[in-house]
Amino acid sequence: MKKYDVDCPAYIIDQERFEGNLSLINNVQEKCGAKLLLALKAFSLWKSFHFLEPNFKECTASGPWEARLGHECLGGLSHTFSPAFVEHDFDEVLKHSSHVIFNSLDQLDRFSKKCRDNAHPISIGLRVNPGYSPVETDLYNPCVNDSRLGISRVLLSENMPDGVEGLHFHALCESTSYDLEKTIISFEKLYGEFLSKVKWVNMGGGHLVTHKDYDTGHLIALIQDFKKKWGVEVYLEPGSAFAWDIGVLVANVVDVIHQGGITTAILDISFTAHMPDCLEMPYQPTVRGASSTEMNNGYKYRLGGNSCLAGDFIGDWWFDKPLVVGDQIIFEDMIHYTTVKTTFFNGVKHPDILLYNKNGGLEVLRKFSYENYKERMS
Repeated sequence: MKKYDVDCPAYIIDQERFEGNLSLINNVQEKCGAKLLLALKAFSLWKSFHFLEPNFKECTASGPWEARLGHECLGGLSHTFSPAFVEHDFDEVLKHSSHVIFNSLDQLDRFSKKCRDNAHPISIGLRVNPGYSPVETDLYNPCVNDSRLGISRVLLSENMPDGVEGLHFHALCESTSYDLEKTIISFEKLYGEFLSKVKWVNMGGGHLVTHKDYDTGHLIALIQDFKKKWGVEVYLEPGSAFAWDIGVLVANVVDVIHQGGITTAILDISFTAHMPDCLEMPYQPTVRGASSTEMNNGYKYRLGGNSCLAGDFIGDWWFDKPLVVGDQIIFEDMIHYTTVKTTFFNGVKHPDILLYNKNGGLEVLRKFSYENYKERMS
């Protein structure tokens, strides 16, 4: 098992993998004629944003801070959506956005004049509920019954509200182009009468175009057909796809506990603080050199985090030799969403963030200290 000569814990981004993803995404972008925008909610490590130049200047934001980050660190204006914008920071949203998407007709009424009067042009959009999502986990499904996300068709009259130039839907999560096709069919059935009255359609995120099994040819044809049919500009806003499988979280074993018939290896990371989707989704990550299915002659361990939360552990793995204190445990594909969701819960040491460059060297992008924890709590 390849090990890293680093102080644990640490997130490590692989530059070569990252650039490979960016090349693939740009190729899809050029062929399908849509703009693929980085969703900052999934990947916001701005010290790596120079790798996105020059093809990805725009991004999607969820509020004033993300919009500002995108503007400052990518150079372009953001496509900004929020479930509900707040009056006192809406001017900051406008300053850093080119598109603003509202989640309700009330929000549109409240803020549309500010959009029209802004110093630079703002294209106004509405998020609608497309009526279909393949996502089975309710926590990640914006199309569940009584969802607060997206205006339902029954709330729209036959006429598009004045000033609205685009429609936005988001229904996918690490999904395929065939899932998108089903979503488009449902969207067109509900909102097709409006598509001749808008300039653009944003098909949201969740398009996992950099997965090895993703059918990019099908996506390209799907978008080309949609653009030809409706004569609109199309945006996609993948997040995970940009950072898919580009890096790892490296931890050390700090104790091994034998109790109740279970052997637990305690690590110097926390699942709830540093890998929250493992508990929220939930899903079991891949551990380098280990198997999540039983191995003949393997050694079974439960991997536990080092916070006080009783449920700060995930799954069982089989290793080909016993684990001892000091062994390195490497969790694969731990950059997208993981790095933006981390916390300082329990005062657990936050993993550093490093870049593994194409020359085989490690560069420190960020080190975290006690002072960072203290400042967060003040």
